[in-house]
Amino acid sequence: MSRNKTLTGITFGTFSGIFWAVDTVLIGIVLSMSGFLEFQEVLLVAPLLSTFLHDTFSAVWMTVLLTVKGEFWTAIGSLKGKPGRIIVLAGTLGGPVGMTFYVLSIQNIGASYTAVISTVYPAVGAFFAYLILKDKLRLSNWAGLIMSITFIILLSYSGELVVGSNASWGLIFLIICIIGWGMECVVSAYAMKDDGIKPEHALLIRQYTSTFIYGFLIIPFFIGHSYTVKILASPVILLALAGVALAGTLSYVFYYHAINIIGPIRAMAMNITYAAWAVGFEAVLFGTLFTWKEFMFALLIITGSILTVVEKKKIQMPALKSNPL
Repeated sequence: MSRNKTLTGITFGTFSGIFWAVDTVLIGIVLSMSGFLEFQEVLLVAPLLSTFLHDTFSAVWMTVLLTVKGEFWTAIGSLKGKPGRIIVLAGTLGGPVGMTFYVLSIQNIGASYTAVISTVYPAVGAFFAYLILKDKLRLSNWAGLIMSITFIILLSYSGELVVGSNASWGLIFLIICIIGWGMECVVSAYAMKDDGIKPEHALLIRQYTSTFIYGFLIIPFFIGHSYTVKILASPVILLALAGVALAGTLSYVFYYHAINIIGPIRAMAMNITYAAWAVGFEAVLFGTLFTWKEFMFALLIITGSILTVVEKKKIQMPALKSNPL
């Protein structure tokens, strides 16, 4: 891989993390709005409903983008081929499976431990990338990945594990979530390799897949659409969610391009820097207390991600010129 192509992939991966941090901060604001606050006491409603509407609006944004580019029907036509059908699997693993079991884990072991432990998904993804794509990391790359995950855990940890009879189920749900998220990236990379399907086309299919499964299976089964109707009656919340989904869509676009260029492991490593960027955005936008310890942890997360994507340079020895007598 050429140096310029690698730098492009790293840049895309970095922006995927930055925009996901924006998405994370903004979704926190939306969930604190009055329309969602009335659902807070009903388990699963706010996180599942917000995820469903987030991916729905993201699908709308991707539809607009590809329609403007004149590629919408080409993207839909990709479903006839094997890469398109593989993306349906990837979208199912990452959205409905990954996110739903993430929420179920929160219900059983608490938000803090679920968020912290789930950050190991890039390591699980790296394992599957090795098995499926033969994508290998050098020792220094593994050290960087482990470094990022470690300091994300330290940055996020607040020790609010809910211990009880449901703890075992919560951990099982979390394992399924981690496998789903790790596999999404690898399966997407498999579908996009050798120009099998364009990143934007893959993302459109991914978001439509998530929207349909949430809308027709998960939401009706877990909470019912009566809550959806209440949110649809609030134009302010809908506009806010559309704005959040725009940031999320930009993150996904950069993420899928990064997966296609530098591979799933390195793309995941750059994407998880969102934990560091989110702390910075909250400090700048809302005056949230930002300690030196948090600053150092954030810096070390980004440093670890950079180490993960650095490739070994081949040292070229200059040719020896013969010295004629």
